[in-house]
Amino acid sequence: MIRFGYKASAEQFGPRELLEYAVLAEEYGFDSVFVSDHLQPWRHDNGHAPAALPWLGALLTRTRRVVVGTSVLTPTFRYHPAVVAQAFATLGCLAPGRVVLGVGSGESLNEAPLGAAWPAPAERLARLTEAVRLIRRLWTEERVTFAGRWYRTDRATIYDRPARPVPLYVAGAGPVAARLAGREGDGFICTSGKGRDLYAEKLLPAVREGAGQAGRAVDDLDLTIELKVSFDPDPERALRDTAHWAALALTGEEKTGVDDPVEMQRRAAALPLARAASRWIVSSDPAEHAARVQEYLDLGFRHLVFHAPGPDQAQFLSLYSTKVLPLLQVGTRV
Repeated sequence: MIRFGYKASAEQFGPRELLEYAVLAEEYGFDSVFVSDHLQPWRHDNGHAPAALPWLGALLTRTRRVVVGTSVLTPTFRYHPAVVAQAFATLGCLAPGRVVLGVGSGESLNEAPLGAAWPAPAERLARLTEAVRLIRRLWTEERVTFAGRWYRTDRATIYDRPARPVPLYVAGAGPVAARLAGREGDGFICTSGKGRDLYAEKLLPAVREGAGQAGRAVDDLDLTIELKVSFDPDPERALRDTAHWAALALTGEEKTGVDDPVEMQRRAAALPLARAASRWIVSSDPAEHAARVQEYLDLGFRHLVFHAPGPDQAQFLSLYSTKVLPLLQVGTRV
């Protein structure tokens, strides 16, 4: 089963405008809408950061079919895992079968401004593992007393829970997090544009290994990827649109520890346009887009969430749904 999703870019649009685009995505036949959960955007000028949790509630009231979720929320610093468990249990009650919790280990841009000391990757992943296990228990048990290394609960109960727990997807950019997704998650989330070998030789094998450790097959998981695509009839426009998201082309070393959108914007602005576009499929040719998107389907991803960088998201949704997606060889769609 193949699903096509829309990435609602909360770092680029305000809450009302973003909501209208997400509603439009359902009208154009997309199967899901995933929203980022940022306290601060990647750039200060013309940046936005609407809160994901109330926004998701508003989206559920405006739509009837699409699956909605976070890509991704960090349940370890700004939020206590129990608060996340309660919020998503409530969303799951409001729209059974239509809510996904996507989690990741976080970025200093969103966590450090509130005073959190920003730890090394190993600690962030350990915190995420503990948080995921606590959330699972709160969704399935009552009066949960939990004494972890970082989080505690004392006879805590989530009183309003859907009959089936909300699916929990784990995001990862490396094999350790991917292995966690296979072992603990209902799905795996990653982003495109980092070279085929990363997905084919590191991430997907790690997901498979983690699933095997839990006695599951990788086919039991929803393998999800955010595909960064810039499509416009004007090829120069398609290229220029990627400049807004130049920060995504910064290396880990270039952005590690940067928790100020003003500084992040300054570093991104120093990049040439060609590098800003390097993470994106940039073309005005529908066949070229389809061929490059198909590569990810051929790797085994089954849930493609499309992220477009331009300001005219309505045009993107219309053009991509009618000119590119019909060209994909997808077999059965949900």
